[in-house]
Amino acid sequence: MTYRIDVLENGMRVASESVPHAHSASFAVAVNVGARHETEDEHGISHLIEHMAFKGTSRLNAKQIAEAFDMMGGDINAYTSHEHTVYYAKVLKEYADDALALLCEIVADPALDEEELTREREVILQEIAMHADTPDSVVFDIFQESIFDGQPLGRSILGTKESVHSHTREKLQHYIRKHYQASRLVVTAAGAVDHARVLRITEAAFAGLPLSETLTPLTSAHYVGGTRVEAKPSLEQVQLLMGFDAVPSHHADYMALQVFTTMLGGGMSSRLFQEIREKRGLAYSVSSFMTGYQDAGILGIYAGCAREQVEQLIGALHEVLASMLTPPADDEMLRAKNQLKAAIVMSRESTSSIAEWMARHLHVYGRYRAADELLAEIDAVTPARMGELAARYVQGKTPTLSVYGPVKGLESRVKAHAHAA
Repeated sequence: MTYRIDVLENGMRVASESVPHAHSASFAVAVNVGARHETEDEHGISHLIEHMAFKGTSRLNAKQIAEAFDMMGGDINAYTSHEHTVYYAKVLKEYADDALALLCEIVADPALDEEELTREREVILQEIAMHADTPDSVVFDIFQESIFDGQPLGRSILGTKESVHSHTREKLQHYIRKHYQASRLVVTAAGAVDHARVLRITEAAFAGLPLSETLTPLTSAHYVGGTRVEAKPSLEQVQLLMGFDAVPSHHADYMALQVFTTMLGGGMSSRLFQEIREKRGLAYSVSSFMTGYQDAGILGIYAGCAREQVEQLIGALHEVLASMLTPPADDEMLRAKNQLKAAIVMSRESTSSIAEWMARHLHVYGRYRAADELLAEIDAVTPARMGELAARYVQGKTPTLSVYGPVKGLESRVKAHAHAA
């Protein structure tokens, strides 16, 4: 595999990794802007712009864009997170140049047609409604809001009914000018790609993008936390999230915490799965996760249980967390490491994963971190480190607790039990 990177005169980065014998070509245009960059008045606008990019350019309408990618045997989509907006495509290798040119076009030259905007607002309102009908999505929103209370990082990526309706074509244009600046854009390519052609196509598409102006400083995230219980009597199951203040994705403890959360609740042999589901039967689904942002992080546990078992579940979660103070046996440590390593190695077998991986690394770390570097970092984590992390981030810390479901009448008991645990 051959990795190359160039920086255009306007500061935009273009990177590629050719993969021998690949029959596909994958591309990503990643913008270092997301929901946390929005003012209160702009809530949900990053996500709306991502949708509108596919609704036409000055040259093509939405139907023509869809037909073009289908003709290439292509898969094209996009997503918005709290910190990034990523547009991506994967096509048959013979259409690589055409796919990249079109992907760049929809980002560089969105038409933002008024009629399309009216229709797409309604589509997003349906997305918001669907999200509200999904209990495990709602509890994560409650959790995020509690942890980053009153901050952009705590707001929903989708926006609200009111905010989506407030976004005009002029607001979208202003937001794009403010945030879609050259230094915030990265174009990556992987698979059956030629770097010189990738560079030429990207440069042609974004040649009109000027040198970046001074960017508005990002508001620092501040972990708040607390306990929040919301009753939803119509549900059958209680959704529960427990979280702790952790570290940003570039922190020295980040990879070790990934090993920690994998051991805690990353698979069927994990401590949470074995104790909470297999031994006690308190939950069908239980898992843990580590989320890193630019300047903050969350170590979290998710579970779903019956109303009658909420208090017992909270106590059991604390017991499992306390067990992490004891360094694990070598075989348990190896299982956790191998799960993480497998995810890295297997992602390297997908050209689309490689393209997105490059884009994320360039934004988060400022450079592309090769798989061997990440695997070595995982290997370097020792069993003793697990106990140290438990003591530093979990033991004696008051957790953030978010509970959603048929808990009417249990609110005060859940809060008291959470603080007493």
